[in-house]
Amino acid sequence: MSTVVETEPLARDVLEHLDAQLRSVARLLEIVLEQGVAIRARDVHDVVRLAGLLHGELTRRAAIEQNRAALLQRAGEQLGVPPQAVTLTRLAALMDPAHARAAAERSARLRGMLEELRREHACNRALMQIELSFLDHLMRSLAIDEAVHGYDPRGAVTDARTGGRGGLASGSALRVLDLQA
Repeated sequence: MSTVVETEPLARDVLEHLDAQLRSVARLLEIVLEQGVAIRARDVHDVVRLAGLLHGELTRRAAIEQNRAALLQRAGEQLGVPPQAVTLTRLAALMDPAHARAAAERSARLRGMLEELRREHACNRALMQIELSFLDHLMRSLAIDEAVHGYDPRGAVTDARTGGRGGLASGSALRVLDLQA
């Protein structure tokens, strides 16, 4: 990805925008791939840390999307169409052939990376759903009777009928997982 310096400001801005999109999506993809590793390793702390990084990158993308909207507005004005009707093909009409090819190549690479990001993120979500389903099944299996639905903040089984402790002898606690923060 190289910075374009030339006399066509719109072409330069479009190519720089595509470069910014590619960098951002590459960071998102890196985070999502790392998160997949952490999910498979059941490393809760790393999953949460990476979720924070993902959120941060998505927040930074807001500026990129504002830039995209401004570029589409500018291009739409030059083309005489509304911003939502601006396509890469239409943008190419405003650029010299070399810049149009460069934009098309970057756009294709960006679409490919976005598809990979979508796939990996969907896989991570499915893995998390499996883990959560397993934990839900485990918690239900540990319930002493059908009226026992969960645990209070101290880790004790609670009885949904009375809102109190149920299924365990008074004063005892059920520890399912030992995790360290």
